[in-house]
Amino acid sequence: MKLKISNKTFYNRHNIELERFLIHTNCLHVINKKSENKITEEYSQKIYIDFDNEGIEKLKNLKGTYSSIILTDILEVSKDIYELFQILACLLDNNGKLIISSVNPKYNYLIKIFEFFNLKDKNKDLSYIHNKRIKNVASGSGFEFNKTFSRQIVPFKILLIGDLINKLFEVIFFYLNLGVKTYSIFRLANKRTQSLTKSIIIPAKNEEGNLLSLINRIPRLERYEIIFSCGESEDKTFELANEIKSKEKYFDVSVIKQTGTGKANAVAESFDICKGDIIAILDADISVEPETLPDFFEIIEENNADFVNGTRLIYKMEKGSMRSINKIGNRIFQFFIGSIIKEKLTDSLCGTKVFKKELIPKINWWKSSFNVKDPFGDFDLIFTAAFTGEKIIEFPIHYKSRTYGKTQISRFKDGYKLVKYLLKTYIVFNVSR
Repeated sequence: MKLKISNKTFYNRHNIELERFLIHTNCLHVINKKSENKITEEYSQKIYIDFDNEGIEKLKNLKGTYSSIILTDILEVSKDIYELFQILACLLDNNGKLIISSVNPKYNYLIKIFEFFNLKDKNKDLSYIHNKRIKNVASGSGFEFNKTFSRQIVPFKILLIGDLINKLFEVIFFYLNLGVKTYSIFRLANKRTQSLTKSIIIPAKNEEGNLLSLINRIPRLERYEIIFSCGESEDKTFELANEIKSKEKYFDVSVIKQTGTGKANAVAESFDICKGDIIAILDADISVEPETLPDFFEIIEENNADFVNGTRLIYKMEKGSMRSINKIGNRIFQFFIGSIIKEKLTDSLCGTKVFKKELIPKINWWKSSFNVKDPFGDFDLIFTAAFTGEKIIEFPIHYKSRTYGKTQISRFKDGYKLVKYLLKTYIVFNVSR
């Protein structure tokens, strides 16, 4: 009788890990025929490839395109990964994503030892390719690398405590890429410019003195949809927003009155009615110049990013726009935020963020799945984009001081909430579900 290490736990975790890439997408999941009974995720079109007999002929005969393609146990047995990538590029939409799940080459020798002692089935044809080589071949086939991460340092149960040990190791060694299973995300580098409709969401509470100037400064290059989401105010913000709506002849203006509180709620309730292909969040305090919005939109329309995050920490700020203690706090928090989401960002708290509308169901999934409460309304957006593999870039803006009203943020109370948020999301980003 041969003792074999079960791979059931390994593939169960893998199935769950794929969920983040399947939210609101038209996805093709390409699976090695030998792994057919191990893949149980339900939200993609699956195609099983028998490399012993048919190679990749099935892929060549597929019609239509997909917004994302996932490979499971494919690269290790593919005889010509350059040809494979060329075929996959033809099957992807203009900005489609390719997610490659593979075995971490750091474990090549350990796997061979397990096979030698019959602790796992032998796979004589497997070739574990280093991530750097995968990147090079993908680049030659028209893909750009986005990010990579690994999961499952302990990929099996050990007397029913394997999950606990695995999570503990993942928390401690998250920066060392020690997981047995790696996930690399690529994006089709097609620079074809698209013409997309736009919606601008403006959360507004106690901003009566800013709204007229704001609407007049938004460039009239296109007929944007503009949504004022008004919180319970001490001034006439809501009344003025409705007056702007009745008089505005160029933009399509809507006004909603918040049923909840806070910026996050104001934005979320606007999501329910916005129609644009691209969504912009613009704070009503005019600390970010509305004239810069077309630049944000252009980055996405030219397929250079899926999510554009404004940053206030590149150019010199206008005097009085941000307190010194806030600047220090922002930089400290940003160091931890960048480490968690593995994105080189300088400013997560800038209120101006622009992204594709298809991110909205992913944001809703993020909030419902992980029960994390965003104190500012900015982090759910950017953390969702990072977690689901969107390409994020920053756009520097000139940060101006407020001329009317005062900030709606309670620095210390909300700062405490932010610390709690970051601790929870650290676990989400670095531990197997």
